[in-house]
Amino acid sequence: MNKRILLLFGLLSVFLLLTGCSEFNKPITAESTGFWNEYIVYPLSWLIKEMAHLLGGNFGLSIIVVTILIRLVILPLMIKQTKSSKAMQALQPEMKKLREKYSSKDAKTQQKLQQETMALFQKHGVNPMAGCFPLIVQMPILIGFYHAISRTREIAQDSFLWFDLGEKDPYYILPIVAGITTFIQQKIMMAGQEQNPQMAMMLWMMPIMIVIFAFNFPAALSLYWVVGNIFMIVQTYFIKGPDLKANATGNAGGAKK
Repeated sequence: MNKRILLLFGLLSVFLLLTGCSEFNKPITAESTGFWNEYIVYPLSWLIKEMAHLLGGNFGLSIIVVTILIRLVILPLMIKQTKSSKAMQALQPEMKKLREKYSSKDAKTQQKLQQETMALFQKHGVNPMAGCFPLIVQMPILIGFYHAISRTREIAQDSFLWFDLGEKDPYYILPIVAGITTFIQQKIMMAGQEQNPQMAMMLWMMPIMIVIFAFNFPAALSLYWVVGNIFMIVQTYFIKGPDLKANATGNAGGAKK
């Protein structure tokens, strides 16, 4: 979990670095050069514009549809992440026994604990870092969306519902919804897992960070976050539905006792 937190901070640092890169103020066109522009930003910009053309020029609806399409493309990765989470959950009792067995805080004991834990993962074919891979894949897409929205004049100048896509949400509704849906998504993902202080910190830290970012970024990016989160909540519910119901039943039974 410490590695996950470090990875998260590393990805957020890259996010901040790339969102402030020197080309940010340059409009994105078919003539834009460089790997980042040619293979990430311009394709996203083109896809959003083409989808908007099919939807009668509505860029807000276009962003929603493109977000869902992207989520469908990376769906296999997200399913793998969910299965990895379930596998980790199944190993919690054995991991707890290992922590009790090697409860001493000295360096040698902790090293032995890490070795035994990794051996347990290998035995059951579980990769503890597999859950981070979808995040690594999504980060360039998220940054690319930010650039595509801000560097494509047609998108930045359009409006949808109560907000301008290229400006901040004037009522801060989308940032708050983005934070709430991020919390719900993580809560569902962690359902049934043994809670620890690090997981509890992640549960609250991510939504807070998303809200802070969304307060300062174009509303179109918050729209991408909200739609993506809702998609993830529905997807996770269908994949983990039986586990969620069993966990809820178990909690209800425990409360009655």
